[in-house]
Amino acid sequence: MDLFNLKGRRAIVVGAAGDLGLAALEGLLEAGAAAVAIDIDPQVGRLADELAARGHDVGALEVDVRDRAAIRESVQAAIARLGGPVDTLVNAAGIQRRASSESFSESDWDDVLAVNLTATFLYCQLAGQSMLQVGYGKIINIASIMSFFGGITIPAYAASKGGVAQLTKALSNDWAERGISVNAIAPGYFDTKLNTALIGDAKRSAEVLLRTPARRWGRPADIKGTTIFLASAASDFITGAVIPLDGGYSAR
Repeated sequence: MDLFNLKGRRAIVVGAAGDLGLAALEGLLEAGAAAVAIDIDPQVGRLADELAARGHDVGALEVDVRDRAAIRESVQAAIARLGGPVDTLVNAAGIQRRASSESFSESDWDDVLAVNLTATFLYCQLAGQSMLQVGYGKIINIASIMSFFGGITIPAYAASKGGVAQLTKALSNDWAERGISVNAIAPGYFDTKLNTALIGDAKRSAEVLLRTPARRWGRPADIKGTTIFLASAASDFITGAVIPLDGGYSAR
């Protein structure tokens, strides 16, 4: 089990107040890592305090990841809080906007791409620079099964998550021989705040469950194991992978 031990690791989790980001953060902490949680939601501080009260080494930063200067400042602050170069990054910040493609607004397009794709690239780049100093690192991007499918009324989200998958592969190609593994988790249909509208649509919800062999929606805790695996020595020869976490949906 030492393969999965993250003691001594320094992690940044972006989007840590969201359902999946929080679960990923919990997984890293439970495996022994120290972490800094980043989110625009003011609740990120309270969540970090609750985790610290359980004995975990965790701090928090409130950051609007649409602000590129704020991203750079947050990485510097996180490295200072962790006391050394970051060696683990989870990019879980994500937003959703729904509208028919012919009426999808430019402002919604800009917001979704800024949060889901541009911020992911910048955090990868900045954390990657830190990892290259020590010749080792694990980057875990949260893609989506919409990295593979087009979805319905979500043109910006589908484009952004397709971009995350391709970015993951591109960064892996650049950094693998220098000790950095870059992989992505592609969650399927999860019972999270991001999917509230979809879950509330009885017809679409039934369609999702009918196609999902596991016959249930994903739960945030389902992401923990894959996160720990990709952050640990157990996955040292895995890089450039986009791993579906979808109850079999994409295999149907």
